[in-house]
Amino acid sequence: MNSRAGIDAAIKALKRDKAYAKATHNTWGALLPDDGPIKADDGESGAGMVILRMLEREDLTGHLVVVTRWYGGKHLGGDRFRHVQTCVRAYLDALAG
Repeated sequence: MNSRAGIDAAIKALKRDKAYAKATHNTWGALLPDDGPIKADDGESGAGMVILRMLEREDLTGHLVVVTRWYGGKHLGGDRFRHVQTCVRAYLDALAG
């Protein structure tokens, strides 16, 4: 992922899937080679920054990481950040594979 236009297209494609379109939150972060860090919380305040920090620690440029959550009736509070970290870590581990 090298541009904001590419990210917008990827998010749009993701939301063509009805499950993702109906998700409560599709938070994302990316470190673009030319434009630097960008993120979106999609109502999950602070989640995009969690994704960005993890990408920055790994110096991982050109990757878009989206973490999707469907509200299941239980408020997660601060645990939501732990869940975001777990998802991003799974992606990073798969890259290292």
